[in-house]
Amino acid sequence: MSFSMLRFVSVLSLMSLFQASPVLAQENKLQQQIQPLAANSLVLDIVNNQNALVAVGERGHAFIYRDSWRQVPTPTQALLTKAFFITPDKGWAVGHDATILHTIDGGMSWKLQMQSQEIEKPFLDILFFTEQHGVAVGAYGLFYRTIDGGKTWNSEYHQELLFEEDVAYLEELKAEDEALYLSERSTLLPHFNRIIHATDNTLIMVGELGLVATSKDQGKNWLKQDFLYEGSLFNASIVGDTAFVMGLRGNIFKSDLSLVDWEKVSLPVDSTINAGIRLGEGRLRLVGNAGVIIDISATGESQLVEQRQGENLVAIAEDSEGNLWVAGNKGLIKLEQK
Repeated sequence: MSFSMLRFVSVLSLMSLFQASPVLAQENKLQQQIQPLAANSLVLDIVNNQNALVAVGERGHAFIYRDSWRQVPTPTQALLTKAFFITPDKGWAVGHDATILHTIDGGMSWKLQMQSQEIEKPFLDILFFTEQHGVAVGAYGLFYRTIDGGKTWNSEYHQELLFEEDVAYLEELKAEDEALYLSERSTLLPHFNRIIHATDNTLIMVGELGLVATSKDQGKNWLKQDFLYEGSLFNASIVGDTAFVMGLRGNIFKSDLSLVDWEKVSLPVDSTINAGIRLGEGRLRLVGNAGVIIDISATGESQLVEQRQGENLVAIAEDSEGNLWVAGNKGLIKLEQK
C-alpha cells in the first residue's frame, strides 16, 4: 500500500478510465492507511532484522527504521501484534482476523499469506525454525504450522495443554453432541501469548491461566509445566542460563534452563510486565504498563529505571547503534541513555 500519487485520467480513452479504476480504488485505501502520525499511534511490536528495526501495530500499520522511522504499506487493516525475521530479508507478521503477512525485502513490502474473519481469533506470536518451517499461535489455543514458507498453513489442536477436567468434559460431550463438542473445543484452550527458543532444542510457550509449556520437537508435542501462578503470562526471555516469564501485576518468575523449578522475582512495582530485552551479560530490561522500565539481573535483583506517565509499553528493541526503542499506546519512542 502507498500514497496516492498524481491521479491521471485520459479524456481520450474511456477504456483507460475503466482499467485505472481498480488501481485508484486500491490507492485510496492505501492513502487511508498511510498516515503522518501513524508512528505515534498504537504499536505492539518492534524487532531487529539485523539491517533495520521493523515495527507493527494498529490498522495494519508497519514501519521500518534505518536513520528514521518510515511507514510502509501492508495489504491489511487488521491490528498486527507480532513480527519475526528468520533472515535479514525474510520475515512474517501476525495479527487479528488470523492474519499472517510475509516480507522478502526486510519489511519494505508485505504480502498476505493468510487471513480469516471467520476464525474470529487473533494470532499473537510467530516463530520460524527454518525459512520453510514455522508456527503461528494465538487466542484460545490458535496454532497453525507451515512447512513451505507460509504458502499453506495447517491448524493443529494441542489437547495436551488442556486441564484434565476439560479433557474429560470434551470426551463426554463428543459422544453426546458433535456440534457442541466442536464449539466448546475451540474455546477451552488458553491464549498462547508467546513462543520462543529457550535452547537450541527446546521451545517455551506462555499464555493465559499460568500456562508454561515446553516442547522438544518444534511444537508438535507439548509438556505443560505444573506452574506456581494461575494468572496470564505475556512474554518470556532468556538471559544466559536463566529463563524469565512475565505477566500480570508484576508477576515475573525465573528458572534455570531445565525450565522446571521456578522462583518468583520481586519487582519494585506491581505493573503488568509485557516484554524484555537482554542487555549485555546477565541483565534484562523489562517494560510494562504504567510506563515502567525495570532492570533485572540474572540473580533476580531488580531496579526501577524509569516510569513514563500515561504510557503502556509493550515492546522493546535495540537498533544497530545501540539505542533502545520502546513501543506502546503512544507509538515508537527512543529511550534516553541511562
